[in-house]
Amino acid sequence: MDDKYNIEAAEILANNALHLPITQAAPIYEQLLSVFPTAAKYWKQYVEANMLVNNDDATKQIFSRCLLNCLQVPLWQCYIRFIRKVNEKKGVEGQEETRKAFDFMLNYVGVDIASGPVWMEYITFLKLLPATSPQEESQRMTAVRKAYQKAILTPTHHIEQLWKEYENFENSVSRQLAKGLISEYQPKYNSARAVYRERKKYVDEIDWNMLAVPPTGSSKEEQQWMAWKRLLSFEKGNPQRIDAASSNKRIIFTYEQCLMYLYHYPDMWYNYATWHAKSGSTEAAIKVFQRAVKALPDSDMLKYAYAELEESRGAIQSAKKLYESLLGDGVNTTALAHIQFIRFLRRNEGVEAARKYFLDARKSPTCTYHVYVAYALMAFCLDKDPKVAHNVFEAGLKRFMHEPVYVLEYADFLSRLNDDRNIRALFERALSSLPPEESVEDPKVAHNVFEAGLKRFMHEPVYVLEYADFLSRLNDDRNIRALFERALSSLPPEESVEVWKRFSQFEQTYGDLASMLKVEQRRKEALSRTGEEGASLLENSLQDVVSRYSFMDLWPCSSKDLDHFARQEWLAKNMTKKVEKPAISNGIGITEKDPTVVSSNSSNSTSSAKVVYPDTSKMVVYDPRQNPGTAMTPNATSPAILVTSNPLSTPMVGTVGGGSSSAFDEILKATPPALVAFLANLPAVEGNPLTSIAFLQSLT
Repeated sequence: MDDKYNIEAAEILANNALHLPITQAAPIYEQLLSVFPTAAKYWKQYVEANMLVNNDDATKQIFSRCLLNCLQVPLWQCYIRFIRKVNEKKGVEGQEETRKAFDFMLNYVGVDIASGPVWMEYITFLKLLPATSPQEESQRMTAVRKAYQKAILTPTHHIEQLWKEYENFENSVSRQLAKGLISEYQPKYNSARAVYRERKKYVDEIDWNMLAVPPTGSSKEEQQWMAWKRLLSFEKGNPQRIDAASSNKRIIFTYEQCLMYLYHYPDMWYNYATWHAKSGSTEAAIKVFQRAVKALPDSDMLKYAYAELEESRGAIQSAKKLYESLLGDGVNTTALAHIQFIRFLRRNEGVEAARKYFLDARKSPTCTYHVYVAYALMAFCLDKDPKVAHNVFEAGLKRFMHEPVYVLEYADFLSRLNDDRNIRALFERALSSLPPEESVEDPKVAHNVFEAGLKRFMHEPVYVLEYADFLSRLNDDRNIRALFERALSSLPPEESVEVWKRFSQFEQTYGDLASMLKVEQRRKEALSRTGEEGASLLENSLQDVVSRYSFMDLWPCSSKDLDHFARQEWLAKNMTKKVEKPAISNGIGITEKDPTVVSSNSSNSTSSAKVVYPDTSKMVVYDPRQNPGTAMTPNATSPAILVTSNPLSTPMVGTVGGGSSSAFDEILKATPPALVAFLANLPAVEGNPLTSIAFLQSLT
């Protein structure tokens, strides 16, 4: 991780800034916030330093930079204090401005579990508003009632206190009216209180003082990632059964808070954007993607995902600009960026546009053999004429003769043409001794054979994939699709994994974006029925984008990102599973289920029962000089072999616990002769230490 994300150094700087005049502290705060733009505690410290010296203009400017990106109650409480301060002497106009500020604040952080004090402050403010007429008094009471009714339906830490205050308020206004209103809102309050108790369990797992840093794979970071995933899943389930608009508001709030801490996690940005898109708010999804690529400018994955969204809604020019940004200035352009742009042009502007770009791209110093392979195979599939692809491969061979992978890709292409003569020539030119692959002289015969076999072996995925390989050699993309459709309609989901994978790869290479995404979604729906975690497969993930926009060994992310995603996938699958410690038997250990365990301290019996204790009665001090047979106590449950002499020169062994010398003979038979000879020449150890069968087996 970059040293600029050193948390300890940041905390020292922030503490030092507290004791400096604002003119000296401001550059320090700006430096900190350029690295940690979502650190609400630093924004709060910065703005309070300006408020202390009554620097109102600077305070307003700071609030305009941070409020909407830092949905944290303490920072917003600081904001409302400032608003009340600047408006306290403005009379009715100032009161109206303050009320608007409260409404503005509650609209953004009113659903926070810690927003109880904010609601209470707002209600107190409303109660203290002057009323000079019965009409104004009635309006004030109505406003207070509405505020209470919103507050008691929000699961916060102060929900019970707010309910008691609401009861007292209604009774003070009219006992007769209070009875009906309280009975109406009692069930709603009970529901909100129950949801609060559940929500609190998830919220308590989150570290609210954590700073947003790039993921390092530490245990704490993974725990926080899982905690946020669980909280988001809880909110998406709409546990309070409120209307869709209110539920979506809570989900948006949770995502925004999550990104304050997981700001450098591309998967969280992607999940947030795709959630908006699924909810029908494409414009909101686009805004999230725009923020994401600004926050993580080096993330190609997010740019591909953003471009995919733009292309899918028909905004081709917007998508094209994103692809062009991936190409950059041409100096640092990746080969994968060239390939994906060629595919984009082919989908949206035609084969000719893709060809023109390839002719330019091949002159680039960053053009690798991957670009030639990708374009040649695309041209072969679309033109149905091998000449263009053959010429591309030949042109590339002049530059990449030293690349074994390129030579093999060229050979594979020639094998599709059944061109064994040129395969031989290619291998000879590449100084390879590999014989040419056997080929089918008449593809019609092979096709009939495969079709006949398909009637019997439709349920065999391996057979289907072999047939698909044969059709790809014939460049018969139409029948490949038909084959996949026929096979997947009859294969059970648990046996169709590889077929779906190959179908997806086929569409990624030769299909358009719509067909590619359709097959991906069908694959997820089919495989979601195969296991307990199947439901999670239906969710779009950033790994899907990585898979779609990779080619051969080129990936739209770093190897560190791939490791991070693999770890996240494992964590997500095991997030809800409880890890149970295995009971150790055979006298080696004692667990809580062992009836012989008796706690010496009854007050600690609950915690100590979960600890696995070693059975120290079986422990001995190892000494290689001790005589055979005294190294360990015989144990019927733990057989061991005692070697009486050099085990390789004289295979005579004594056993403890009913073992047999034949087991040792079998080990010697399985040991490679070279290893036997090496071990036989080792000097003998005085006392002949114990030899473990498991150890000898590990040497074979």
